[in-house]
Amino acid sequence: MQVKVQFMPDNITVMAAVGEPLLQVSQRAGVEIPTGCLSGACHACEVEIVGQDMVCACISGVPAGQAEVIIALYDDPGWK
Repeated sequence: MQVKVQFMPDNITVMAAVGEPLLQVSQRAGVEIPTGCLSGACHACEVEIVGQDMVCACISGVPAGQAEVIIALYDDPGWK
């Protein structure tokens, strides 16, 4: 199943498969999400799935059960 994934605040939208890693989806869309450990421990890649929870993009996939998912990105100068 394909899900519309919208990255905010830049309003960039791509289609992705349910379960596809969020970090992979963001890279395909040209959206940079900072990373550190790539295992979820450092939280450098933390994003908000709007209306749901904060997740680490490196270990989380596109959630099922929705036609559209909005991902809120945060700018943390310490991870650039």
